[in-house]
Amino acid sequence: MSNEGIGARVLRKEDKRFITGAGRYTDDMVLPRTGYAAFVRSPHAHARIKGIDASAALAMPGVDAVLDGNQLVGDGIGNIICGWMIHSKDGSPMKMGAWRALEPEVVRFVGQAVAVVVADTLKQARDAAEAVVVDYEELPAVVDSLDALKEGAPQLHPEAENNLIFDWEIGDEAATNDAFSKAAHITRMDIDNNRLVPNPMEPRSALASYDRAEEHYTLYTTSQNPHVARLVLSAFYNVAPEHKLRVIAPDVGGGFGSKIYIYPEEIVCLWASKRVGRPVKWTSDRTEAFLTDAHGRDHHSTAELALDADHKIIGFRVNTVANLGAYMSLFSSSVPTYLYATLLSGQYDIPAIYANVKAVYTNTTPVDAYRGAGRPEATYLVERMMETAARELNLSPAEFRRKNFVRQFPHQTPVIMCYDAGDYDASLDAAMKAIDYEGFPARRAQSEAQGKLRGIGMSCYIEACGIAPSKAVGSLGAGVGLWESAEVRVNPVGTVEVLTGSHSHGQGHETTFAQLIAERFGLPTDNVSIVHGDTDKVQFGMGTYGSRSGAVGMSAIVKALDKVEAKAKKIAAHLMEASEGDITIEDGEVKVVGTDKKLSFTEVALAAYTGHNLPEGMEPGLKEGAFYDPTNFTFPAGTHICEVEVDPDTGKVTVVGFVAADDFGKIINPMIVEGQVHGGLTQGIGQALLENASYDEDGQLLSASYMDYTMPRADDVPSYVVETTETICPGNPLGMKGCGEAGAIGAPPAVINAVTDAIGTNNMQMPASPARVWMALQSAGLKQAAE
Repeated sequence: MSNEGIGARVLRKEDKRFITGAGRYTDDMVLPRTGYAAFVRSPHAHARIKGIDASAALAMPGVDAVLDGNQLVGDGIGNIICGWMIHSKDGSPMKMGAWRALEPEVVRFVGQAVAVVVADTLKQARDAAEAVVVDYEELPAVVDSLDALKEGAPQLHPEAENNLIFDWEIGDEAATNDAFSKAAHITRMDIDNNRLVPNPMEPRSALASYDRAEEHYTLYTTSQNPHVARLVLSAFYNVAPEHKLRVIAPDVGGGFGSKIYIYPEEIVCLWASKRVGRPVKWTSDRTEAFLTDAHGRDHHSTAELALDADHKIIGFRVNTVANLGAYMSLFSSSVPTYLYATLLSGQYDIPAIYANVKAVYTNTTPVDAYRGAGRPEATYLVERMMETAARELNLSPAEFRRKNFVRQFPHQTPVIMCYDAGDYDASLDAAMKAIDYEGFPARRAQSEAQGKLRGIGMSCYIEACGIAPSKAVGSLGAGVGLWESAEVRVNPVGTVEVLTGSHSHGQGHETTFAQLIAERFGLPTDNVSIVHGDTDKVQFGMGTYGSRSGAVGMSAIVKALDKVEAKAKKIAAHLMEASEGDITIEDGEVKVVGTDKKLSFTEVALAAYTGHNLPEGMEPGLKEGAFYDPTNFTFPAGTHICEVEVDPDTGKVTVVGFVAADDFGKIINPMIVEGQVHGGLTQGIGQALLENASYDEDGQLLSASYMDYTMPRADDVPSYVVETTETICPGNPLGMKGCGEAGAIGAPPAVINAVTDAIGTNNMQMPASPARVWMALQSAGLKQAAE
């Protein structure tokens, strides 16, 4: 009997190469005659390009070419697009400014590429890039989204008057206003969601090669979705015909959303490879990553929560201004709209919700999906409001939430989503028990005796994963379908290859996907290989983001397995002269129920390929494919509780306890789920306490290195307690919901709620750095003294 199926803590197969330094990343790839690219980037946030003088660079040793935006546009390379159409509330389409892979006219953020040097070595390319002289006429810049909307602000794109990309709404404004007119209590807050830089361990990289004989392109790249990359490069950017372009994403060292998109560098490397007649390779350094990788978050919001006399929520009203940076990235428009506002109901039964979202251009790095993508922004808003309302009414934060939980399923929210299943009380109970919520007053007293302030805060989050179905997202403006594909190939000796359109960049797919085969056929996971990340091997797929690999990607595998199993049973029934209905497959054997007749799985597979004795009319072979398009989103949910201790003399916050109680539906591998949760929690704590992408008024990124952008380290986080509850998702065959983003969604409000509880003032925006906490304490002390 295989002990590696669903629910087993199977060690990750891929870790052998990862932890021994044998991973195969894009920068490890080597092709003969490779040239190296270095980009000439704008030092200005906003400037007109008056001219480029490359003569000195071209005269330097080893330099093949210096290419600029005029040449790129002249060769017909298309503009970078946003793939999700949003319409303003007046019906007008979003205003998408032109974004060229090399800008020939006006740069709009520091780090934007204006030219590329290709040389024999990386050092030669970088030296030559510094020798390229660009004549800029500097223009006024604007970096804050609220300032960008003001009359007289610098204008980024002629298409977007007053820098407004769209003015979008969701919900019932009249019903929400009516609820507020009847409210017994209204909680109001201004809430910012700070801008983040993704910082995956592996920086972006591209190796492009053009084969003149075959007129064929190959791109090795750090991508979460290589098939979508090929689609966009061919259909929209006119780099190469789709059937003449192979995109390979080998091992990818983290993505967190930032590697979903096609960036200028990949486009330029492909184009330059044909231009210079040799492979072209580029790997970002960390400063380039800070300047050019899509940033996350950056919302200014005003929120109002209306309650009746019984402390039930009767209305929620939100106004958000979302900073999308200098250009619209691939999925940027969906993040502050359908991935954000549709989750504003949280876990709560709110009869009336209205949200208005304005998306704005600024002279900053483009903003797009980052771990959670809209869901963290929504949860932070909702859970800060819930905590604040409870404090204003002197209610237990836990019981106030419990009073307003959704309890009947399915539950249709006022903002599109229909929650299919959940038990929010169970997660809340599990979290409160695990952190010993009742014992907190005693722990607070102990901290006070030591001169420290102690606080506790919670967050009851919900998210929407497995973004689907395709018909629904298409009606909302998505430019692609969000199904997934799979092919299961049983080889003649009974080993199995699974080809999946999902992509792994640290999630452990090579293990968990193999566990499905172990569960279905009783084969050891070592007999299973997972193939992904290569458009020449897997026909098409939508990649990995939004916690879709389990609920969508694995469901496609299950559909293919159903077909393989059905055919295998037909063959076995024929060979053993039995009825198909009496055939079972388990423990690597195919058996006739109630008899001692059996064949090994290998014998059945071999029979399928020899073809000597198959049922009449059956084709040889044992290979089946499937596409899976979900019927609904999945809705992971849970309660996170954070406990902190604050040093009032320095403002330093120490997270002394953190419990995450999550409902992910069916769990394939608990060990891998716990790892995903740990990583997400660490990113969430990083946002709450440490991380912040900060610009000066001229658009210079002040936090463009690890000297100035504080990443969480091991001593910044506690030993997490991870609990799980389970309600089965009815929308997919495995009952899965997704776990990859939960930590980053639930942690930030739990941390800030704990910090504000500790210091006794609600006036705190992220990140709650020591300086901010100390200043808040001083302000609170002065206010108390004055009173």
